[in-house]
Amino acid sequence: MDELADIIGGGTPDTNNPAYWDGDIDWYAPAEIEGQRYAVSSIRKITELGLQKSSAKVLPVGRTVLFTSRAGIGKMAILQRPAATNQGFQSLVLHDGTDPYFIYSMGDKIKEIAEGVASGSTFLEISGKMLGNLEVMVPSLSEQNRISTFFRGLDDLITLHQRKLN
Repeated sequence: MDELADIIGGGTPDTNNPAYWDGDIDWYAPAEIEGQRYAVSSIRKITELGLQKSSAKVLPVGRTVLFTSRAGIGKMAILQRPAATNQGFQSLVLHDGTDPYFIYSMGDKIKEIAEGVASGSTFLEISGKMLGNLEVMVPSLSEQNRISTFFRGLDDLITLHQRKLN
């Protein structure tokens, strides 16, 4: 994965310091992206000071795929606004030439590979280094774009039918 993306871990500001919370920086926990294709707005927000006083980092839009690294490895969502995450993520900040929706569409395969190398006695976890060392085959960008267009259309159709059922 190192050839495709920079792997960025998250962090949590001190929860006992109110100066770090209720700001305007989106800050995601893994449970928030369950079943979501896109990360649009987080439940909790941190302040600029909270960001500075923790290991959290603001991730860029347009090329970040959030990836949960523990207590449910492999949940993914495509970031739609600049945001930070807690330490339950090893997010993929994709290099040029990699289509975010293509990587998102490969989520089940990436999860399967990641779970195969994850470790831990209480719960499985994959480190950023381990995630970066995963080998994932990807086609050319033009082929990635065609595949992601196909899967995006399919996912949109599924979402539409689910809405009709509810």
